[in-house]
Amino acid sequence: MLFDVTRGQLAGIFGEDRLATLPATAFPPSAMDTEGARILQTVGVPTGTLRLREPDQDTGRLPLVRDVVDAEDAGEWPVIGWLLNAHLALDPGSGKVHAFDADEETAQELHTDVSSLVRVTLRFQRLLEEFTFSDDDGDEDAGCERLEREVERIRQETGSIDPLPFQDDDTVWSVVGEEIAAGRRFKGNSPGARSLYG
Repeated sequence: MLFDVTRGQLAGIFGEDRLATLPATAFPPSAMDTEGARILQTVGVPTGTLRLREPDQDTGRLPLVRDVVDAEDAGEWPVIGWLLNAHLALDPGSGKVHAFDADEETAQELHTDVSSLVRVTLRFQRLLEEFTFSDDDGDEDAGCERLEREVERIRQETGSIDPLPFQDDDTVWSVVGEEIAAGRRFKGNSPGARSLYG
């Protein structure tokens, strides 16, 4: 694992009811015993920015990449989630997480392993829920600059360990980061949403 991610760590931040997991039976045999599948079964991910894929109601299994996009080289890769407009799939052989854009029929390596996926999701979700524009900022522009710095810090700290999530401006995480920095992803009753939308 590139990042030390634990269930207790995530539950301490978001609460147990905000964590999503996948059952072991949802994975094909080739992926069931991999480290990535184990993390998704036991640690999970915080809900919000990233959505885990629901297993098929009839089979109890996750769909495979070839069932949702035209990708011949993906083999028995289960589709584990959805981020922006991309299906996220786990390569059981390498442990990498790939993003498949169904509209453009493109694929990119998004994470070196699932711990990186959980870590980036945790960092962005926490920023969305805890960031507030303070009176000390003086004006909205100063708050936006501070928000941009926080997003950039997540990019830099992640990239020093796993360069894939932010390897260029076109990765789905880069797009999510840009949207957060522009104040477009704050939802509900978060401090940032209250500051932006009243």
